[in-house]
Amino acid sequence: MIKYSNLLLKVSAVFGLIGAVLGAHMAGSGGYAYRPIHAHSLVVGWLTLFSWAVYYRVFHKKDGVLVKLHVYSAIAGSIGLTGGMAIYIFKPDFLPSAVNTAFYIGGGVILLLSFVFFGLLTFTQNNEEETK
Repeated sequence: MIKYSNLLLKVSAVFGLIGAVLGAHMAGSGGYAYRPIHAHSLVVGWLTLFSWAVYYRVFHKKDGVLVKLHVYSAIAGSIGLTGGMAIYIFKPDFLPSAVNTAFYIGGGVILLLSFVFFGLLTFTQNNEEETK
């Protein structure tokens, strides 16, 4: 589980940096257009992925399909939700509005699935040996 913990930790560090940069930009500029993206980058990307990195470091789960589904959907969902939110808020001209909305909602649905996978994981699998 160390590999999943390290992966989640690295991705959470990137989200933490993005959230901090957005916060610093908003503080310096006095404009708060990035507030939802800043908040979701920190809460979903940094805090949630970091807590799951700690979970995989502390609780040694069997490396199975459910673990893989959880880890990769968490990363894809975090990127999809925050990236989709940015696209949805700023509405770039080169993307149709349906694509903006689909990317935003799709990322959120994938992230929601990762929480379902995490719930299943915590309630259905026993820990491996605690000494690992």
